[in-house]
Amino acid sequence: MSLPDRFTTLFSTSIFRLPTFNKLSRRTLLLQLFLLTACGVRSLSSKRQGLVLGVVSYNAGEQTINRYAKFTRYLSEKIGVIVQLEPAFNENKALERIRNHAWSLAFAEPGLAAIAIDKHQYTPILSLQGIANLRSILVVRKDNPIVELKELQNQPLALGQPGSATGYFFPIYNLYGLTLAEIMLAPTPKTVLEWVATGKATAGALSKEEFYLHSSHFSPTEFRILYTDPHEVPAGVVLVAPNIDKNLRQQIYRIMNGVPSILAQEAGYIPNSSAPDYGYMISVVKRVRAIFPDEYEHGATPLQLKPARLLDNISI
Repeated sequence: MSLPDRFTTLFSTSIFRLPTFNKLSRRTLLLQLFLLTACGVRSLSSKRQGLVLGVVSYNAGEQTINRYAKFTRYLSEKIGVIVQLEPAFNENKALERIRNHAWSLAFAEPGLAAIAIDKHQYTPILSLQGIANLRSILVVRKDNPIVELKELQNQPLALGQPGSATGYFFPIYNLYGLTLAEIMLAPTPKTVLEWVATGKATAGALSKEEFYLHSSHFSPTEFRILYTDPHEVPAGVVLVAPNIDKNLRQQIYRIMNGVPSILAQEAGYIPNSSAPDYGYMISVVKRVRAIFPDEYEHGATPLQLKPARLLDNISI
């Protein structure tokens, strides 16, 4: 029986069966019951606020909702609160939610995770399923004569959204010291290839896996990998926001470790796993943020830079 129900029962079975109470006693008892009931209602109302699970979906919103439906329902039932899925179209939108701690849980890819951990006090609890040896690459059209990174000096470059490890942080880190004619931020990895294919950008950055996934869509245009970063990008992680109560955080961790394997697989995380080492990834993010300070997160100036000087302490 819920707290309000218990006091309703007490009210109906006790107060009106105590005719010997004087007015003051009854009034005092009624006030006490009202205050206790109100506390119970507030407690239940607080629980009903629920949790928000955030993911980046690009343009696969409906597919993402279907993918996480069973998992969010399971988590909701086990915790006893509503768990709402909130897909973000790209990393930039996800950063807005992370910066405001609007996502209680985040299934975050490496670039987002590094920012969330280092700047916004999110805690990694589990690893996401990921591709082994994930690498960031720069691609050009096959007929482009460029063979070295330094030849991108004064050329337009297509990057992914701020927050992408392979599409944003690693390529800027690798191109440090150059001045580019322009940096263009593509909403999706497929758009990066589109801009390279049409000549809008001389080169574009994305992951090797995304390149193999999308490059065949641009036939007969052919691409060539100009540069592959030698560092392995760490797996993404499940993050918990700093505004989540410690006890609830522990409860979420236990539930996610005990989830049926099929649900964990559908949601894309590894139960009972350790979060990967993010030391190098965070150092890359910090170096890039020395080039492009935090202001870009707050929409002060869009990163459509002409020209883009990749040097420390360049204000935007």
